[in-house]
Amino acid sequence: MPEGVSIALLTCDLRLHDSPVLHAATRDGGATVPLFVLDDAVRRAGFATANRTAFLADCLEDLDRSLRERGGSLLVLRGDPVALTARLAARLGGARVHVAEGVSGFAQRREERLRAALGSGLTVHQSVCTTVAPGSLLPAGRDHYAVFGAYYRRWLSAERRRPLPAPRKLTLPQFSFQGLEMPGVRRILARAGKPAPGLMAGGEVEGRRRMRGWLGGGAVADYQSLQDDLGADGTSRLSPYLHFGCLSATEAAQLATRQSSPGAEAFLRQLAWRDFHHQLLAARPECAHADYRTRGDHWREDPAELDAWRTGRTGYPLVDAGMRQLLHEGWMHNRTRMVTASFLAKTLYLDWRAGAEHFLRHLVDGDIANNQLNWQWVAGTGSDTRPNRVLNPLRQAERFDTEGDYVRRWVPELESVPGAAVHRPWTLPAAERARLDYPEPLVALDESLARFRQARGL
Repeated sequence: MPEGVSIALLTCDLRLHDSPVLHAATRDGGATVPLFVLDDAVRRAGFATANRTAFLADCLEDLDRSLRERGGSLLVLRGDPVALTARLAARLGGARVHVAEGVSGFAQRREERLRAALGSGLTVHQSVCTTVAPGSLLPAGRDHYAVFGAYYRRWLSAERRRPLPAPRKLTLPQFSFQGLEMPGVRRILARAGKPAPGLMAGGEVEGRRRMRGWLGGGAVADYQSLQDDLGADGTSRLSPYLHFGCLSATEAAQLATRQSSPGAEAFLRQLAWRDFHHQLLAARPECAHADYRTRGDHWREDPAELDAWRTGRTGYPLVDAGMRQLLHEGWMHNRTRMVTASFLAKTLYLDWRAGAEHFLRHLVDGDIANNQLNWQWVAGTGSDTRPNRVLNPLRQAERFDTEGDYVRRWVPELESVPGAAVHRPWTLPAAERARLDYPEPLVALDESLARFRQARGL
């Protein structure tokens, strides 16, 4: 039987650079088995969507190539990760298992089951998926921060671990994995459906290329001025790589800290928001589906309006542009995520959970902590200190898509509309409007605002 074998059970850390789980497993002194389990429960719960599984296939293939260059390989299994990991550890002579700490209720239950199955043979590592471990920053007398501003002030001065180097060499155990490995990973993952045509490529190599260009190439310096400029498309687009753990948030924060610019500070603030939502969900896992702060809402039900929103046919060009970008790329600009969410929850007054579900179905960076809690923030049921704010899609368009470049990019029916009329096509002459094949506004903004205020008792 092999001696001194460790298993690196990879979850949110599909990378070699700054991987505490892989680093600790290789430092145990013996052979290392990097393991990823395609969890059937994730598929049954509907989280194995076409975009995320296509991106995941890229990640797994990329990681396996990198491991093989260093003498290792990635073992991919399918089924219950707890049962499979425990069985493999036993077959390897009681191998020690390393895994990253999770924050969702699903991840917490998996960790509890791993502890029960492996006992002292399990090591759980913190600050793998975030820059600061959930629960490490606490206000007096509470188990989490509920307000971002207070959290952010603590976060800026929090002590962080140093990023770890990628292992130079791995040793596989003298053990036959024949009959264990799942063949045709990409073929099996492809059963999730056809991904978005503009989906970005996954994997650590691609993620690090993007991060070097963003944080090392100077693009981040302009982030503060461009982060909300929809036409400029001046965001990092690193969120999918952070979600899958192809990139380390800790390393990204360290690189940004070295850049002395307002843009780097603005980027760090976004990483802090990510940590904030992770610590909130870790403390309140039920917030994945239940209101963090209930407002007594009695949400409307209107399948036709919901479908118009999903397909980008609301008649409000900025909203429609964002929803169509989502369908084409599996990704959406952060500003339009907020605008489209506000339109659903407050203008249409439809349940935020319906919008969050649609986002999770398509977003390649679909993350329970960030997706659900950002939706709650916009809907006014989360941590927002101004729960009744409404993002007017016309004013947002005039501020953040001044020339209409973003709308024209994603709503081709309006490509020929000149100037500011692109945001208000209903103001065009009737004959010209008819040629556009673009819908009339789904609702009147003043009437919907009055409806929302009445519903909230304002």
